Amino acid sequence: MRIILARLMTITLSFSMALPALANSDGYGVTYDGGSVTDVKAGTGLRLLIEGSQIQLMRGKAELATIPASAVTEISYGQDVHRRVGTAIGLAIISFGAGAFMLLAKSKKHYVGLTWANGDAKGGFAMQCDKNDYRGILAGLEGITGKKAVNSDAMTVKN
Repeated sequence: MRIILARLMTITLSFSMALPALANSDGYGVTYDGGSVTDVKAGTGLRLLIEGSQIQLMRGKAELATIPASAVTEISYGQDVHRRVGTAIGLAIISFGAGAFMLLAKSKKHYVGLTWANGDAKGGFAMQCDKNDYRGILAGLEGITGKKAVNSDAMTVKN
């Protein structure tokens, strides 16, 4: 029993030491959703680097924007939740029961917005983040800017 526990502990420690080495050191993959970054169309895949006192937006090796952390005025977060109707219809052709079950499934997209003002240079953009990365992106942005992310889903707009 002790041998099994010792081996299990060794395996656990080995994996916990290897995880930081496997961490993505070259930023986060995001999808640009719109904003004031020039020469970038919505839907373009980019890399977001959060380092030291700045935030960089990169396309390949080209730097699109560098934002000083001190210039960030707001960080926002929101979700887009929708049903998978197209997938359900396609699956219903094969199996009506599975298609009906799939119609109940929901899909979430996670969006993070960033606005800044650096002297006369003002801007902002929204990006779609992977479901596994958005928490890390928010924590990183909040950490270097000192600003708390605003949940845009909780805000109510009255016309």
